[in-house]
Amino acid sequence: MDRRSFIATGGLAAALPLLGTATAAARSAPMSDHVNFVSDGLGLSPAEYAAQLAHGVAAKDFEPDNYSLGGAIEQVERAFAQRLGKPAALFLPTGTLANHLAVRALAGEHRRVLVQAESHLYNDSGDCATVLSALNLVPLPADNARLPLDAVRTEVERAAQGRVPMKIGAISLESPVRRLGHRYVPWADVRALCDYARGEGIGLHLDGARLFNLPQHTGHNVREYTALFDTVYVSLWKHFNAASGAILAGESALIEPLRAQRRMFGSGLPHAWPLVGPAQRYLQDYEQQYARAWQAAEQVFAALQADGRLRVQRLPEGTSSVALTLPGQIDAQAWAAKAGAAGVRVAAPPPGGNSMLQVNATLLRRPPQDVAKILLAALVS
Repeated sequence: MDRRSFIATGGLAAALPLLGTATAAARSAPMSDHVNFVSDGLGLSPAEYAAQLAHGVAAKDFEPDNYSLGGAIEQVERAFAQRLGKPAALFLPTGTLANHLAVRALAGEHRRVLVQAESHLYNDSGDCATVLSALNLVPLPADNARLPLDAVRTEVERAAQGRVPMKIGAISLESPVRRLGHRYVPWADVRALCDYARGEGIGLHLDGARLFNLPQHTGHNVREYTALFDTVYVSLWKHFNAASGAILAGESALIEPLRAQRRMFGSGLPHAWPLVGPAQRYLQDYEQQYARAWQAAEQVFAALQADGRLRVQRLPEGTSSVALTLPGQIDAQAWAAKAGAAGVRVAAPPPGGNSMLQVNATLLRRPPQDVAKILLAALVS
């Protein structure tokens, strides 16, 4: 579900009364038939999420965790470690902490960490790595999602040749990059960067919050990506419909000591199982569902293009997002409200901008032609 909605509506406190209802009802609870173009995942409502929790705790093998250890949390960690092709995985309540602990562990005594200037770690984490772990994040600017190898090499050499020689401890690569419309770093660039870093003895972290979308768009599977990196983070709530949470995976020697650090950073939650909720269930076939969603999306976009009033624009090296241009005379807020009332949720574009559509499995809830008709009908005042 949407993590912010879960918290805003009282989170688990709102869910607990619903968990007392009959398990059979929870299993058969209807899901919304709305198509949601503004979410990475299904955007479960609190009631839908609570029903899925009730279904999960009724399973014979369900066990709660104890301070984020064992039980359902351990099951999720094992499932993701296996899918990511890593020996060990650790649950963390946020991706911010996952990225932080990863670069902290990889850098060790070498305090400089190279990051993309548009990365989440550099822009959206409150300088946590600097303030809490004394790491020096060095942003390398670019006009696309890449972390340019020439810029990386220049920074490595510059650090080594200073009056006080320094070694780059780690490189963090985000792909897809949220701030750039979920654009991915091309495979050749990822390979070249990782090969160079390996030769220099630099630790490698992949901020793969939306990693499981990449195979659809690049032709390279999840394990091909994770094999190149020492650590990898994936979000549990973006694609896998958890209330919150992240998985950090890597070699056991790197991951296991972080269980104590998780608690040190105030994140050894007494009961974390309600947060992971349905994540393991959606992990099972996420990539297949995402591929089917894109098949449906292509039909929607073709219908919109054929009509001519709405223009779909693909982003270079794009993944889940496309830009939708509205006619200039249309009231964007009214258009979004009308589409939402008819069961297709879209974000109104900013003045002079585009509406960004997120492709996800909610597109499988309605025939593509119906979705296109709703978007077009909402243009009429």
